[in-house]
Amino acid sequence: MDDIEIPEYYLCPISLQIMKDPVTTVTGITYDRESIEQWLKTAKNGSTCPVTKQPLPKDSDLTPNHMLRRLIQAWCTSNAKNGVSPIPTPKSPLSKNYFLKLVKDLEIHTLFIQALNKMEALALENERNRMCMVDVGVDKALVSFILRCYKERKTIGLEQALRILDVTWDLEAIKVHVKDNRDFVDSLIWVSGFDVDNDNIDVNIKTQSMSVLKKTMQVGSTDLLERLSHDFFRGIVKLLKEKISQKALKSALLVLLEVCPWGRNRMKIVEAKAVFELIELELGKPEKNITELIFNLLAELCCCADGRDQFLKHAGSIAMISKRILRVSPATDDRAVHILGLVSKFSANDQLLLEMLRVGAVSKLCMVIQANCAAYLKQKARGILRLHSKVWNNSPCIHVYLLTRDFLPK
Repeated sequence: MDDIEIPEYYLCPISLQIMKDPVTTVTGITYDRESIEQWLKTAKNGSTCPVTKQPLPKDSDLTPNHMLRRLIQAWCTSNAKNGVSPIPTPKSPLSKNYFLKLVKDLEIHTLFIQALNKMEALALENERNRMCMVDVGVDKALVSFILRCYKERKTIGLEQALRILDVTWDLEAIKVHVKDNRDFVDSLIWVSGFDVDNDNIDVNIKTQSMSVLKKTMQVGSTDLLERLSHDFFRGIVKLLKEKISQKALKSALLVLLEVCPWGRNRMKIVEAKAVFELIELELGKPEKNITELIFNLLAELCCCADGRDQFLKHAGSIAMISKRILRVSPATDDRAVHILGLVSKFSANDQLLLEMLRVGAVSKLCMVIQANCAAYLKQKARGILRLHSKVWNNSPCIHVYLLTRDFLPK
């Protein structure tokens, strides 16, 4: 295949791959349909033709170039012995009326399962279908369907609706329907409260609900984010405790990080006993990206007195933080040193300072200074060591570090 010379006009100007479904724009240039539709979708401030740089409206017609497609198919067939894969004839694009009918069928009790099946298949098929579904308001219809399931306490079709909404999620289109929609948020938390073992609920539905909730929080209004209920946070913490899947864990942690700075959310997260569950989760040695999210969230929660108090009540908190330093990533090191700095500055007592010495936290801070870490991180570690050098400087395990002038108070 690498040795074959492909005719230049068979290649899409965007992807530089052989065109499977060539279409011609109003500017007269032919592209592969998937490539040009993606180009138009991601254009922010008005799209232009990639080749001519002329204005190219997002809703402009794309005319199938049947002649070129047949030439490409014939060329692929004649070069099959050289490893060139054949190109099937693409399906004709479905009309918007077809998608509108599916939206209407979603409201009919005897037809909604069939409508969801068709919607999911089409959404997974290609970008063109997803764009058309957004244009006809499938997102609004799915939000209404999910709310109906929540109000009627029914789960038939719910997982599929969440999955379709996740796949077809368009930031600008969906924002109108969810940014102030507390009922929709409550419906997603309702799903997270299901008992997987006792309610005949599949793990996937809870994972899917967290994925949609994460995206919802990213577009939520200030009013929505500041007025999240205690039940909201208890639901998220319950899911952290269950550890049903890596994807669900990651989504739940991202949700908490997204909403933490707003209103009294930091205190609500602490009151939901999140700190304890985060430490327990990290003690289970999760994947690196989960550890980084846990440390980010712990650093946020330890900024308040109640968060630090809950953190220090866990018998393994300081040891866990110490053990992760210089073992996971620079991002984790930054948050770990930040947490040690907060507790040593605002929550220090003889018992804590001795524990930091006993479990190796002080030694790790010394190692940070000696390691190839960022200068600002070394400075943070020095600051913590100087803060309590009178307590720590007689320890034989770190005597060699603390007797240098870099650590003694000036």
